[in-house]
Amino acid sequence: MYRVSTSVDQKLLTAADLSKKDGEQVVVHGMIQRIRRLGWGAFIVIRRFDGLLQCVIGRDGNEELIDGLAEEQSVQITGMVKKAKIKDKSINPNDVEIQVESIKVISIPAEHPPVDISKKILDLHIDTNLDLRPLSLRHPVERARLKVSEAFARAFADFLRGQGFTEIRTPKIGVAGAEGGANIFTVDYFGRPAYLAQSPQFYKQMGVGIYERVFEVGPVFRAEPHQTSRHINEYTSLDFEMGFVKDHSDVMLMETALLKYCFDHIKEACAPEIALLDADIPEINDDIPVVTLAEAHEIAGKVTGKDYSNEPDLEPEEERALCTYSAKNWDCDFVFVTHFPTEKRPFYTKDDPENPGTTLSFDLLFRGLEITTGGQRINDYKEQIDKMKSMGLNPDDFASYLQAHKYGLPPHGGLAIGLERITARLLGVDNIRLTTMFPRDIKRLTP
Repeated sequence: MYRVSTSVDQKLLTAADLSKKDGEQVVVHGMIQRIRRLGWGAFIVIRRFDGLLQCVIGRDGNEELIDGLAEEQSVQITGMVKKAKIKDKSINPNDVEIQVESIKVISIPAEHPPVDISKKILDLHIDTNLDLRPLSLRHPVERARLKVSEAFARAFADFLRGQGFTEIRTPKIGVAGAEGGANIFTVDYFGRPAYLAQSPQFYKQMGVGIYERVFEVGPVFRAEPHQTSRHINEYTSLDFEMGFVKDHSDVMLMETALLKYCFDHIKEACAPEIALLDADIPEINDDIPVVTLAEAHEIAGKVTGKDYSNEPDLEPEEERALCTYSAKNWDCDFVFVTHFPTEKRPFYTKDDPENPGTTLSFDLLFRGLEITTGGQRINDYKEQIDKMKSMGLNPDDFASYLQAHKYGLPPHGGLAIGLERITARLLGVDNIRLTTMFPRDIKRLTP
C-alpha cells in the first residue's frame, strides 16, 4: 500500500521556460520528428507538447547511438540549453536548442511510418491524409491548424465568462431536433427512437431562464448527405445565448467584441503556428458592416451580374461576392446579413414586427463563407405556440421545451459558430476536414 502525494510538481518545461535557462542543464522528453546526420554529429528535432525543439549531438562517443535513432522513437534527452538562431519556422522555440549530453530511448515504433512526416510539406492526397490521421496529425502544419482551433475555442469561453456567461453541458441525445427537417440522425434508445442533437438550442433557451447568459462548446450532428469542402456531419459548435436583449443587434454586438478578443488571443498564443502557416489573422477595429438580405442580393447582383432578388437565402457565390465587396469597399473581411425570410429560419426565430415575413436573424460571412447563424428568439409562450402551428408543427411534441416559455423567459437571442469553418477561413484552408481532428462525413467513420 502507498499514497500518492499532492506535492509532486509535474509541470513540463515550456518553450518560454527553456528560453530563460541559457547555460542550464535540463531534462526533456518527446518523439523524434526528424534527424539530420552530418559528419560531425546530428541535429535531432523532437516533437513536444508545445511544439518542436532542436537538439544537437556530436559524434564523439555517440556513433552507435546516432545511427540507431529513428523517427517516431520516444526519447528522454539530458543536455545544456544554448541560445541559437534557427531559421526553420516550424521549430518552437526559435531561440534555443539543447546541446545533448545523453539520450535515453524510451520506446520504438513497431513499423516505419508509411509516409514521411519529417518533410516540411506533407503533400498527401486528402483521403490519404485522413486515412492516416493518427500519423499525419503529427506533422507540424497539421498540428498547427488544430492548435489555432483550440486557441479559438479557449478564447471563446474565456471572453464569455468575462461577460457574465455560465458554461453549460447539454444532452446530445433527445426526442426531437432543434432545427427540424430530415437532416437528423436517428438512434435506437432502448427500443425507442431518439435523435442526435443538431444544436443545443432548446437547452440554451432554457438556460437563459436559469443563468441569463449561457454558452457551450460541444459536438452537433447533421445528417446532410453532402460531400463538399464546407460540410461535415459532426462538428464543434460554439454557442451562446443571452437574455434581456432589445433585438438581434445586441447579439451581433456581442459577437463582434468576441471575435476581436479571439483573434487578438490567437495572435499572441499561436504566434509560431501563425508564422508557420503564413496565416492572415484579421483585425476588427470598431465594427462589422451590416446589410439586409435584400441589400445583400442587390450587392451580389452588381458583383456577379446575376439576379438573386427572388432567392430566399444566400447562394454560395453570393457569400463570396459579398465578402469580396466588403473587403474592397468597407475594408472588412466580415459582413453581417440580416432579416432572412420566416420560412427559411427555425420556428423559434422571432419575426420582425416592422417587416412582416422577415425575421430578426442574421448570418455572419467571413472570407466567402457563412460561419455564424444567430438572431433573437421568441420568448412569449403564446407567440411561440402560434408560430409552431403556422409552420405545421404540433406544440405537444415540444412540451418539455415549451416549459421555459410557459413559466417565463426574458427577451433573448444567441448564435452558433462552426469551429472548423472559422478555423479554415482564418488559415486559408479550402476543406474543413483539414481543420477537423477526425472528420465524419457521408463516407468516413474511421479513424
